[in-house]
Amino acid sequence: MTAAPQTPGIRLDAPAPGWAISADVVVVGSGVAGLTTALGCAAAGLSTVVVTKARLDDGSTRWAQGGIAAALGEGDTPEQHLADTLVAGAGLCDEEAVRTLVTEGPGAVHRLIAAGAHFDTSADGVIELTREGGHHRRRIAHAGGDATGVEISRALVEAVRDAGLRTIENALVLDLLTDAAGRTAGVSLHVMGEGQHDGVGAVHAPAVVLATGGMGQVFAATTNPAVSTGDGVALALRAGAEVSDLEFVQFHPTVLFLGTESEGQQPLVSEAVRGEGAHLVDASGVRFLLGQHELAELAPRDIVAKAIMRRMREQDADHMYLDARHFGAAMWERRFPTILAACRAHGIDPVTEPVPVAPAAHYASGGVRTDLHGRTTVPGLWACGEVACTGVHGANRLASNSLLEGLVFAERIAADIAALAPLTAGEPKSPDGLSALPPIAPEARAAIQRIMSLGAGVLRSDDSLRQAAAALEEVHRATADDGEKIPEPGVESWETANLLCVARVLTAAALEREETRGCHWREDRPDRAAADWDRHLVVRMAPDRSLVVTRTDSTAFPPTVLREHQP
Repeated sequence: MTAAPQTPGIRLDAPAPGWAISADVVVVGSGVAGLTTALGCAAAGLSTVVVTKARLDDGSTRWAQGGIAAALGEGDTPEQHLADTLVAGAGLCDEEAVRTLVTEGPGAVHRLIAAGAHFDTSADGVIELTREGGHHRRRIAHAGGDATGVEISRALVEAVRDAGLRTIENALVLDLLTDAAGRTAGVSLHVMGEGQHDGVGAVHAPAVVLATGGMGQVFAATTNPAVSTGDGVALALRAGAEVSDLEFVQFHPTVLFLGTESEGQQPLVSEAVRGEGAHLVDASGVRFLLGQHELAELAPRDIVAKAIMRRMREQDADHMYLDARHFGAAMWERRFPTILAACRAHGIDPVTEPVPVAPAAHYASGGVRTDLHGRTTVPGLWACGEVACTGVHGANRLASNSLLEGLVFAERIAADIAALAPLTAGEPKSPDGLSALPPIAPEARAAIQRIMSLGAGVLRSDDSLRQAAAALEEVHRATADDGEKIPEPGVESWETANLLCVARVLTAAALEREETRGCHWREDRPDRAAADWDRHLVVRMAPDRSLVVTRTDSTAFPPTVLREHQP
């Protein structure tokens, strides 16, 4: 891949690093993607540092309930997995990337098991498999019933600790460091007072891997943890990298409905519940997905989410129901203990009553644009997991492909970095020559989330998106123009600046894609457009902070500029 045309030369407004350490590789993030990459790099003899925003085991991976998809069962094949993934992706998957995923996936899962992860098995020791939306076969391996992410995280964290990898916890990564030639030279970061280091510092390294997870906190209600503020995407944009497909935000159809005023991280009701036979019904008990898709409640997530929203509009309701009373108490307790406990904690008993559910922001199908080795458009910068756009998910991620993507492409990144070693970088340039973004008031975070939920949520239109874009610019101006109220730089203001950045990019891309496709649903453009929209929207940040939106159908050809969005 070629380098971006211009490096913006933009950074967060932060103090200069007061301390520094050095390594061959710095991995940012401690989910399945980050820890798998770190273990692979360390095994290749590379000095590796893991930086994580919270504790080592607090990554997004631990929240994954359903499982990890791979062609592990009798009669299943990578070709069948490929076909289901391509259908879910609505014409925008990179078939080569998907083929890589499904072909290398089974081996990667077995290596994860060898590393210590324990999946649920039958009495004869065979891995138990379930179904989820969009899958025509049982191919979802799970652990602890509905605690797959917790088990994977446990196994990888133990492996990292056993390997003696250096880790920096409670650290927000700020910006990419580069040398005079424009090559990656490490990252700056802020440690929040609970580790060996404190305050702003740096890790000098010629290879940086972003595995920072998602950006669900850009919306008012999400299944993502509080740390998912789009930090990796925002950092990459400031460093000159390209991002792609950010308009495709997947809203999980079945999130526990806690009321219209409930905000922040919401409890997820895994798709595996439907995979085991639960039904989506309205208040009258009608299964409204019957006849809408051959798989009914197990249709791809975008179809199920849209069906729920339509039914809600038709009936002027704020939620629907998931009915699994026929499971009985024993099955709930054995197969879905985490979900059962979460429901009961909120006064709902799935054993005796339907569970109220509604869609909420769940997963970013797009992200930092990479090739099949995880390389971005910035030399020395790789990206993996939800922060990346490998082309695997297209316009809509197939259920439980996310953990597999993190696993497979993390192994590929580690192999790529090892093959390129030894990597070298010059002395990092001083941040003084870069344009500093003004801090964004932390209280603007709630405003950004409301703007995005109203204007760029499940239901979108030209009017709603333009209103959202205008409101986001007003949030920026309100801080920048009021010199007396500009906040001091700090974690909350930096996170808010990152949220504003990804919100602007998402809205710009959603405005540009004038069709409904996958999890991008335009009410004013309800149909999928002709083949000329079988392309990807790529966004980069110009030196003046405007967003340059381009359209491309292949990484082999330079995209054509469509429009520039001024800051």
